[in-house]
Amino acid sequence: MPSWIAEMVRLRGDGNDFATSVSPGVGGRRLYGGLIAAQALAAAAATVDPARLPQSLHAYYIKGGKAGVDVEFTVERTRDGRSFNTRRVTAVQNGAAIFEMLASFHRPEATTDWQRTEPPRLTLADATVATRMPERWADHFDVRIAPGAPLDWPNQPFWFRTREPIEDDPVLRACALTFISDLGLVSAARPPGQEMPGPGGAASLDHALWLLRPSDPHHWHFYDSVALSHSDARGLARGSIQTEDGTLIASVAQESLWRM
Repeated sequence: MPSWIAEMVRLRGDGNDFATSVSPGVGGRRLYGGLIAAQALAAAAATVDPARLPQSLHAYYIKGGKAGVDVEFTVERTRDGRSFNTRRVTAVQNGAAIFEMLASFHRPEATTDWQRTEPPRLTLADATVATRMPERWADHFDVRIAPGAPLDWPNQPFWFRTREPIEDDPVLRACALTFISDLGLVSAARPPGQEMPGPGGAASLDHALWLLRPSDPHHWHFYDSVALSHSDARGLARGSIQTEDGTLIASVAQESLWRM
């Protein structure tokens, strides 16, 4: 039986054009950004040699999407090189573009393996409170936070692992990591002293993810981020995802709109 992420990124079509039905049963609610990014990555990967693995993605959230409404993906084959492939993906809903992404794929190479090591500021032993995503259709990760942290939406730092099995497929596992990479960064980018956004709200503007090493989503991962800047109603946060033994799996950056 296909895993939850395989079902979520299942696409209809081939060539350069794909479509998918999203989030049945929650129509009228805003589409979760991590889902549309994961689906766009799957569409891009469908046009690339399976031996090339997802390396990075850089995305723009153009306008809010509606859950429960079909999304159409068009993939532009920007480059097919000896080591890298680049794809441009545009997501359209009800005739309007809602999301744009550049994705890069890389042929694996033997090289030096080094990383900067930073101990997590929340240990797994101290992450004793389980929380859930408000959208039950999206709640496929076991997420643990520190005691006293808000329960209504997982805020970083947190530990996570998939609740259900995921196939041993590098693209599907990259899609699962992409899915959760959008979680908590808007909150992380809030201006100092600002608990809630004003009438203008808060939303993701753009999102970058670098997939540094393969990982097993069934094991615990630590996700943390720091705010770097806030000006012109835009907040920037930088994050990292690492395994329980400290291996750096992914690096993330996101800019959010914060209107007071």
